[in-house]
Amino acid sequence: MSGRWSMTLDELLRRRAEDTSVGLRHEDRAWSWAEVVAESARRAAFLRSLRVEGKPWHIGVMLENVPEFPLLLGAAALSGAVIVGLNPTRVGAELARDIDHTDCAIVITDAAHLAQLRTAAPDFPADRLLCVDDASWAESLAPFEGAAPPAERPGAEDTFMLILTSGTTGHPKAVICSQGKVASQGASVVAMERLTGVDVAYCAMPLFHSNAVITCWAPVLASGAELVVRRRFSASGFLPDVRRFGVTYANYVGKPLSYILATPELPDDADNPLTRVFGNEGGPQDVERFARRFGCTVRDGFGSTEGGLSFVPVPDMPPGALGKPNGDIRILNPDTREECPPAAFDAEGRLTNAEEAVGELVNVGGAGAFEGYYNNPTATAQRMREGWYWSGDLAFRTADDLVFFAGRSGEWIRVGGENFGSTPVARILSRHPDIAVATVYGVADEAAGDQAMAAFVLREGAAFDPAGFAAWLETQPDLSRSWHPRYVRIAGALPQTSTNKILTRVLIRQAWYTDPDALWWRDTKDGPYRPFTEADRKTLESAFADRGRGHILALMER
Repeated sequence: MSGRWSMTLDELLRRRAEDTSVGLRHEDRAWSWAEVVAESARRAAFLRSLRVEGKPWHIGVMLENVPEFPLLLGAAALSGAVIVGLNPTRVGAELARDIDHTDCAIVITDAAHLAQLRTAAPDFPADRLLCVDDASWAESLAPFEGAAPPAERPGAEDTFMLILTSGTTGHPKAVICSQGKVASQGASVVAMERLTGVDVAYCAMPLFHSNAVITCWAPVLASGAELVVRRRFSASGFLPDVRRFGVTYANYVGKPLSYILATPELPDDADNPLTRVFGNEGGPQDVERFARRFGCTVRDGFGSTEGGLSFVPVPDMPPGALGKPNGDIRILNPDTREECPPAAFDAEGRLTNAEEAVGELVNVGGAGAFEGYYNNPTATAQRMREGWYWSGDLAFRTADDLVFFAGRSGEWIRVGGENFGSTPVARILSRHPDIAVATVYGVADEAAGDQAMAAFVLREGAAFDPAGFAAWLETQPDLSRSWHPRYVRIAGALPQTSTNKILTRVLIRQAWYTDPDALWWRDTKDGPYRPFTEADRKTLESAFADRGRGHILALMER
C-alpha cells in the first residue's frame, strides 16, 4: 500500500469476520467478533441508503459508550463514511455550530440527548436525526440484516473521523483522522502494550474523544482483544468492572486515576486481573500510586488529537518528564523562532530562567501525524507555519534533552480531558450584569491538566456575590458545566497591551498569586465559591509537590 500509511481500519476489521471469540461486551450482553463485523456491515448498508450523492457522507454521533457507538465506528471503517464525534457537554448555539461546521448529513443519538439536539439545532432535518432508543432504529436496520461488507473499500488516506478539539480561535476545530492514521496509531499501542487476542480492554473514556478511539478501540481492532464498553466512567465502578469482566488493559485521559485513587483503599485491591494501563495527563504521583495499589503497570504518555508531536520515554525519568523528542522537535521562542536554552534550576529545584527556557513545542521536521483541520484551511495553515508543526503547547527541556510540559498558550483549556476554547466562555460570562470585563484562561490543576480561571473587572458600584454568581452560571443554557471557572479573580484592572489586548500570559503566570486582587474559588467541583486564603495556597502547593508536579509552581510569579 503506497502513501503515508500502511494499513486501514477496514482491513483490520475484515480480518475478524470469521472470529468467534468475544469482540464486544456491554453489561450482560456480548457479541463475537464475527457478529461485530456483521452488525457493522448492516449499519454500513443502512447508512449508505441514506447517503446524498455529492454531499459529504458525515455521520454525527452523540452517544455515550453504548454498543451502538463501536458498531457505528465499525460501519464507518468498512464503508468510508466519516464519523463526527459530537461532545454531549456542548449545548445551544455552540453545539449547532459543531454540526454545521462539520457538514453532518445525519446525526445519531439516544433518548437522553435527543431534546438537547432538537433545541440546539431546530432546523436540522427531523428525518435525519436518528435515535437508537426508538423502535424505528431497529426497524430501519432490519432490511439490511445479512448485508455483506461493502465491495468498495476505503483507502488509507480516506478520512475516518472528525474529532472536535479547541484551538486558539476559541471555536472547536475538526481534526481530520484518516483510516491509516488511526489504524497505525492503534497498531503502535498494540506493540507498546503487547496486546493480544486473549486481552480484555476496558473503555470508559468517551468514544467521541481521540483517546478512547486511538488507545482502546483501534488497538482492540488490531489485536483481536475483547472490548468492554461502559456507558460512562465511574471511579467506584472501576475495580468491580475489572474483576467482573476479567479486564487486563485500560485506557484513560486526564484525572480518572486520581478519582479511582480517591475511593476507599482495601487490602485486596491488587487482587485483580488488570496488568496494563495506558493514557495521558495523569499526575506522576498518581501513576506510581495507582500501579502500586492495583498491581499493574501504568504508562503515561503525551498525546494530542492532531498527533503532530511524540516523545520517547527513557528509563528512570523524573516525575513530570514527557521523555525525549521523537524526531526534530524543538522548543522555540515563537517571536524570534530561535531555540530556547535549557532550563536552569536553583538549589531548591526552582526554574530560574523561565522567560528564556519556556517556549512552544514545534515539530521542525514537519506535520508528524497531523492531517489538517476540516473546513478550516486558515487554522491548518496557522498550525503548519513555515512547514513546521506549531503545537501551541509550552515546554522546557533539561540539559540532557528531557522535555517537561509547561502549560498551553493561553487561548484554550483542558479540564478533565476535555479541550475547550477560552473565548466562548469569556463571551458568556461577559453577559453577567455586574461584569464589565471578563477573560478566561487555564491554570494548572494539582493532579492533571488544567482548571478554568476567570478574571473580572466589575462595573462601577458592583460587588462580587459568590452565591449569586454560582446560581447565575446554572441558568446559562450554552455554558457547559466543565466551563464553570474554579477560580474567580476580581481586579480593578487587568494587564493589557498598548492596543488594549489583555495579557493572558501574565495572568496565567500569576495563577492564584493575585495580591492585591481578591480571589474566590471552589475547593470541590460543585461547592460554593469562597475566599481563597493563605492556608488554601499552602495546601495547593503541597498537593502539587505530593503529585510530582512541583516544577509547575516554579513557572508561577509568587
